[in-house]
Amino acid sequence: MKLLNTEIKNNVLKTMITILERERKNIIKANRKDLDAFQREDQALFDRLIVNDKKVDEMIEAVKAVMLQDDPVGKEISNRTLKNNLNIVNTTAPFGTILIIYESRPDVTIEAAVLAFKANNKILLKGGKEALNSNLILEKCWHEALEENGLSKDWIKLLHLKREETREFLKNPSEPLDLIVPRGGESLIKFVKENASCAVLVSGRGNNFLYVSEHADWSKAVNVIINAKTDKISGCNALDKVLINKNLPEYELKLKMLQEKLEKHKVEILVDDKVSDILSQKETVSDLDVWYEEFLALKLLIGEVDNLEEAIDIINIYSGKHSAAIITEDKLEAMQFMQNVDSAAVYHNASTRFTDGGQMGIGAELAISTDKLHHRGPLGLNQLVTNKYYVFGEGQVRI
Repeated sequence: MKLLNTEIKNNVLKTMITILERERKNIIKANRKDLDAFQREDQALFDRLIVNDKKVDEMIEAVKAVMLQDDPVGKEISNRTLKNNLNIVNTTAPFGTILIIYESRPDVTIEAAVLAFKANNKILLKGGKEALNSNLILEKCWHEALEENGLSKDWIKLLHLKREETREFLKNPSEPLDLIVPRGGESLIKFVKENASCAVLVSGRGNNFLYVSEHADWSKAVNVIINAKTDKISGCNALDKVLINKNLPEYELKLKMLQEKLEKHKVEILVDDKVSDILSQKETVSDLDVWYEEFLALKLLIGEVDNLEEAIDIINIYSGKHSAAIITEDKLEAMQFMQNVDSAAVYHNASTRFTDGGQMGIGAELAISTDKLHHRGPLGLNQLVTNKYYVFGEGQVRI
């Protein structure tokens, strides 16, 4: 992959900003075709599909923010000279070619591409068929920006593959492929991991948990739960499961208060066997698979636990390892929870909705990784590089 200088990359992004503004109405018009063709049985997917003036503004801001960031390629990580004067320098380097597979969300076509390109990677975009018209016009914008600056359209390219064609491409890529990022639900992630012939970095589903300790401030707990569940149901950082310590003072009363509050926000409540003794009119979960499920809907599962250790165990078994929160006034308990829960982001007395590149200081994000290699959490510009050792010698041999 040819290394581009920073000025050329930034000129492409500057041109792209102008094109997005110029094509604003056409982008929204193309998106309207996708919206009109979409069957609205999946509200979360529909919400992710929408492109309006605000969304175009956000696309422009994402490109501008990345343009203003330092180039992540060629940064010195370490510099060491051995006794024999052999100089070993470790620097950041591009991955090469990245494939991202995603559902709905045309803004990914902007954010993923701008990050990959600024980090000197070629990117292949496999969007969902529900966003075809939106993605086509956004790809056209990218290609105009690239060609206007003397670069090949191949730096940023949409793939138009059906499921079986995608399977074959994953197994036997028709061009060099260095990293695949599946950004979607469990079935998509499973499909990619089963068929990929190169490294896969999982952009995790949510299925985020919150534990209410017996030492919790109840008003904080309720406010955080309502925000994390209802603020944006299509977000992978939305809340799906709440575990409440049975020793919480006025436990039964507070459960009923939480039910009332959730119902005001039109949240469907599921309960485990223990909570069903108190919220008897709610559906009791009998299938363990529901505990693994990311809802992406106004739906919340409430369970009862005996202690902190039980809550940690349940979260580590069932969660998507994305985000987890504890509500407690005991700081030592909070730290025990945060150190032992296996998630990319852990929270004390705050909503999981903050697991986001912008909020966490990374800016535009390619995805939110739940893998432990090579980075966990939001994948921004500085996370889209690998490293390379440059070794400078004068004829040294190892003895």
